[in-house]
Amino acid sequence: MPIKVLIVDDSGFFRQRISDILSADSRLDVVGMASNGRQAVDMARQLKPDIITMDVEMPQLNGIEAVKIIMRESPTNVLMLSSLTHEGAQVTLQALDAGAADYLTKDIRAWIDQSNSMRNELVERVVALGGSKRFIRSSVFSQSRGASAQSSSIHTFKPETATKAPARSTASVSSRPASAPVTRRSSPAAGGAKFPDSCRIVLIGSSTGGPAALQKILMELPANFSLPILLIQHMPKTFTSVFAARLNQQCKIEVKEAEDGDQLKPGRALLAPGGQQLILDPRLHDRVKVLPGDERLTYRPSVDITYASAARAFGNRVLAITLTGMGADGADGARLLKQSGSTVWAQNEESCTIYGMPQAVVKAGLADSILHLDDIGRHLSARGKR
Repeated sequence: MPIKVLIVDDSGFFRQRISDILSADSRLDVVGMASNGRQAVDMARQLKPDIITMDVEMPQLNGIEAVKIIMRESPTNVLMLSSLTHEGAQVTLQALDAGAADYLTKDIRAWIDQSNSMRNELVERVVALGGSKRFIRSSVFSQSRGASAQSSSIHTFKPETATKAPARSTASVSSRPASAPVTRRSSPAAGGAKFPDSCRIVLIGSSTGGPAALQKILMELPANFSLPILLIQHMPKTFTSVFAARLNQQCKIEVKEAEDGDQLKPGRALLAPGGQQLILDPRLHDRVKVLPGDERLTYRPSVDITYASAARAFGNRVLAITLTGMGADGADGARLLKQSGSTVWAQNEESCTIYGMPQAVVKAGLADSILHLDDIGRHLSARGKR
C-alpha cells in the first residue's frame, strides 16, 4: 500500500505544488489537504496519515501548536516546511521540540521553478519518514542549562493500518532491507560500548532526526567533559548558528558554531556550519578549518569529509558516532577511521528516526558498538570525565 500523506499549508499555491509533486510518485497517496492548523488536527485524527507536511505560519492554529496536539492525540511523523531565514530557523527548532520529525526549507525560487533537486528531496524525505514507524518526542529544547535529559524519550507507534511503500530502485533508505533484527536496547558488537583509552576527540555525525538526538546526548555530558567534540549535522547555513546557540544554552558543555581557526578544547563542541565543510587543520591538529562548500558535493557539511580529516590528524585516537539520518554519509569516513585504528559507534535501528547513515556503517562491518540513543550520552559521560 502507498504511504498516506496529509498536506498542511495556508497557501493554495504551496498545497497544490506539494500535491502535484507527491502525487506523481506511485509510492505516495495524498489523502487530504488542510489550510490551517485546526483542520490539520481534525484531519490527522480522521485520516490517520503516515506522514504530514506542515507549514509553520497559519491562521487559527499555527504549525507548532498543531504539531503539539497531533503528537498528543494521534502521533504521526511530521515534516515541517520552513523559510530560509534566521526567524525560520528559530521556529523550526521550536517545531522539532514540539515533536516534528524533520524539516525542509522553502526556497520560493526552487518551488516556482520546480527544480529537480527540490522535487527529489521532498519526495525521498516524505517516503523515508512515511515509512518510519518511530519518532522522538522530546522537551529537551526547552529545558534549562543543566536540566536532566531524562524527559526525552523514544516512542514507537503503529498506525491502525501499517503501510509499506512498494519496492522501487531508489536512494531512499526506507526501501533498503534492515541488516539485522531490531533490538530492544543497545547491541554492542563486542559485548559492551568500546571506548578507546587513547581517545583524544569525539566526532558525531547526524542528519534526519539528528537535532533532538544530539540534544539528548550533549545534555548528558558534564561540564568537565575531558574531550573536544566535533558535530556534523546536515543543516542549511542559516540554521546552524541558531542551533548551536540553543545547544549552548541547554547544555553544561560549551557549544558553538565552528569558525575557521577555532581551537579544540575539552568540554567544547564545535558544530559544522551549514553550507561549508569542517576539517581538522592538517598542520595544527588542535585547530579546525572551515572550508567553502563544494556545490558538487551532496552534503555540506559532510560527515565523510570531517571523519576523513580526523583519521589523518588523529589516527587511532578518535571516537566517531554516527546517528540517525537518511543516506550513507559517514560510512566512507568511518572506513578510513577504522583503517587508522579508531573506534566507531552507530545508533541502533530502534532509536533512529531514519536508519540510514548508521545502517550503512553497520552493514559495512565498521561499527565497534551499536547503541540505543538513550545509552550513548551515558557511556560518553562515564568515560569522559576529567
